[in-house]
Amino acid sequence: MKLWTKRLLGFALAVTVAFVLFSFSCTKDSSTANVVSAGTIFADTSPAVTIPADSLSVVESLQNVYRTVCEQVLPSVVEVDVVEVIEQSVSNTNPFYYFFNFGDEDSSNQKREYKQSGLGSGVIVRKNGDTYYVLTNHHVAGEATEITIKLNDGREFEGKLVGTDDRKDIALVSFESKDSIPVAKLGDSDTVHVGDICFAMGAPLGYSSSVTQGIVSALGRTGSDIGNISDFIQTDAAINQGNSGGPLVNIYGEIIGINTWIASQSGGSQGIGFSNPINNVSRAIDDFINNGKISYGWLGVSLSSITDEFAKSLGLEGKNGSFINSVYLDSPAAKAGLKPGDYIIELNGKTQKDTDQLVREVGDLQAGEIAKFKVIRNGKELTLDVKIDSRENAVVNDSSKLWPGFIAAPLDEDMRTQLKLKDEKVQGVVVTSVQSKSPAALLRLQAGDIITAVNGKKVTTVGEFYAALAENTSKEVWFDLYADGRELSTQKFKF
Repeated sequence: MKLWTKRLLGFALAVTVAFVLFSFSCTKDSSTANVVSAGTIFADTSPAVTIPADSLSVVESLQNVYRTVCEQVLPSVVEVDVVEVIEQSVSNTNPFYYFFNFGDEDSSNQKREYKQSGLGSGVIVRKNGDTYYVLTNHHVAGEATEITIKLNDGREFEGKLVGTDDRKDIALVSFESKDSIPVAKLGDSDTVHVGDICFAMGAPLGYSSSVTQGIVSALGRTGSDIGNISDFIQTDAAINQGNSGGPLVNIYGEIIGINTWIASQSGGSQGIGFSNPINNVSRAIDDFINNGKISYGWLGVSLSSITDEFAKSLGLEGKNGSFINSVYLDSPAAKAGLKPGDYIIELNGKTQKDTDQLVREVGDLQAGEIAKFKVIRNGKELTLDVKIDSRENAVVNDSSKLWPGFIAAPLDEDMRTQLKLKDEKVQGVVVTSVQSKSPAALLRLQAGDIITAVNGKKVTTVGEFYAALAENTSKEVWFDLYADGRELSTQKFKF
């Protein structure tokens, strides 16, 4: 029993010592831990930076604006998926093919159709009952045979092309839904200023419901590389392939433009994107719904911009406007008394900066509307009232009625050098830009011919030439020419 008792006491003593050592160890570790925690800073226990409260509140307010605009506008922004049928010639190189088709020439160049998929963006701009209308680009949906509208929540609807127009590169697509879907609010693009904050929304590169933010970089961008008659809002908000047709939005959540194209050397965004101002296309929504197409006003003239040398020869130095080089016979312009050589400087009291502006504003006039045109003719200003007609492609493309059907250019030293004309005695104007099937073509005029007289009256400058046309009251016109080193006269053109 004594041995057992000793062993029991020894075990108890060992447990007691172990407990004391463990307690001491824990106390020591705890104190060490407190030292470590006092010198250690964790990322989630302190602010990243210290920002003055008043400054932070300003930025947070701006961020809340961005959030609100995106949350409320994105539900009306859609992805437009399209399928287009492409017809392509296919040459058959199999020699047996020719043998079994008995040498049929047409059989070697067959037409084959295939489907091509694409996508763009759009924005819901109108609702009528269960029908919703999506505004997008012509180059997105204008040639599509199948259209699918995809909302930002993933729902998909079959789309139907309502109308399309390549001159403004816009199209309207409809879809049916009994559900309530937000409709975007259209803004006023005439109130946009350079420096305004804006958002580009859409499905760039297929990433739906994407938003980029930037500013309005410039206004009124035009040019031959754009390919339509609109004047564009330029923005540095990133726009890529797939953004086409999506909206450009201001900080009030209003649509101020339809994103259309980019200037890029790489094919991707380089911070130069262009949006069609909403005021340019808003009227088209009703035109598409009611008529399936845009109704353009038609004046009945061929317009061109002129060089400084050309302007000098007409006495138009420093004048902004657009030059009438030809007039369609029996057109609104002809009936109102507009003449080739007139220089339009105002439309309905509004100064015209250039030809691009005039083309847009004439197109926005309604058929039957009386418009006032102020022109300069032979150095004098006059105002003419013109009853606008509706633009019809068949009439516009009929150059047989385009009088005179060419542009007369100054015979300056550069032109003499180009024509290798050494005889200084030859004076007149140079025929350029002859329209096929026009009266000029009928009279066998060719580019490079020099007109020396109109109905026997000598002309030495562009101003004298167009004055002679304007002053002619007879029912016929002919020209004296210098061509290929010879003097000759044209036949008479009878009106």
